Amino acid sequence: MTTRSYLDYNATAPLRPEVREAMVAALDTHGNPSSVHAEGRAARALVESARAKVAILAGAKPEDVIFTSGGSEANTLALAAQSGEAWHCYISAVEHPSVLAGGRFYRESTSRIPVSADGVVELDVLEKELAKHHLGGWRPFVSLMAANNETGAIQPVAAAAEIVHAAGGLMHTDAVQVAGRLPLDFGALGADMITLSAHKIGGPKGVGALVLREGVAVEPLIKGGGQERRRRAGTENVAGIVGFGVAAELAAAEVDRAAELAALRDELEGRALEVEPDTVVVSGRVARLPNTSCLAVPGTKAETLVIGLDLAGVAVSAGSACSSGKVEASHVLSAMGLPSELAQGAIRVSLGFGTVSADIGRFIGAWSELVKRMRQHQEAALTAA
Repeated sequence: MTTRSYLDYNATAPLRPEVREAMVAALDTHGNPSSVHAEGRAARALVESARAKVAILAGAKPEDVIFTSGGSEANTLALAAQSGEAWHCYISAVEHPSVLAGGRFYRESTSRIPVSADGVVELDVLEKELAKHHLGGWRPFVSLMAANNETGAIQPVAAAAEIVHAAGGLMHTDAVQVAGRLPLDFGALGADMITLSAHKIGGPKGVGALVLREGVAVEPLIKGGGQERRRRAGTENVAGIVGFGVAAELAAAEVDRAAELAALRDELEGRALEVEPDTVVVSGRVARLPNTSCLAVPGTKAETLVIGLDLAGVAVSAGSACSSGKVEASHVLSAMGLPSELAQGAIRVSLGFGTVSADIGRFIGAWSELVKRMRQHQEAALTAA
């Protein structure tokens, strides 16, 4: 990998060697975690040890952690919370697609809360909407991500939670991108439930968790056995959960590296602007994740930039990896009101535990060549016209 620079950690992080080693060892523990014999108890011990590690990362209690198949399932499970009441769901316009889908909420009982030009939710609009529906007898359910996966913009979750609870509602937070990158304290966030994902922090793909505040219930999506305290049926993915636990432990120990990542991100943005002064750093005026940079150059195409950088040995993305396979405007950038000529040329660069200064240099070298060639083509086209 020395000839390439992987700068797409928000899509997925490389599997950590310690995680791989622990997972391979766990595969030899062949008991079912629900069995009472020695082999089953050994598997159960591995699951519960991992649960404790994930709980520490989230600042929560182990018994409040529900293991799922990933962040999308955890989000969907959250949006299936406590059926049987008259709920109305509110989600920000920049949420992950699994939240925008609305879970069990019908379209007519779901509202989107707008964001500012910097991508931060409009709390005054949320408060007004909650007051309006609260008077109509609805109980509000609000889902607001802790930080956006495309722009890195940090959302005012704690302030939103106060508004939600004052209206008698429940608050869910997709904290997938924050975990391991900034300190995560479930209690301080004020949310009633948060979503985590293993592969964003160097764990395996296909494992996630929904963490619940004590006393909060969810309606199981998968019913059958009594696994996960009857909140998610099915035999646990022992090896995957073990990997999640090890990744959570390592990520918790690396949170202090936030300042180092922010310095690398700032270096990348500064040098990118030197190459092309018209470059726009999306959400650059607000608090962001230390590892995330969304760059847009007028008159360029994100697809061209991503392919060109890839050929030069640099992996980045255009928006969310969950939207791969289709080239269209990002719903996040559209919600922010970013002009289409900018939105179409926006790429996301996301750093992680393996990023070093040489990766920034490789990106800038490739970026310089790409921007130079595109400007030359544009000038040639204008001359020909």
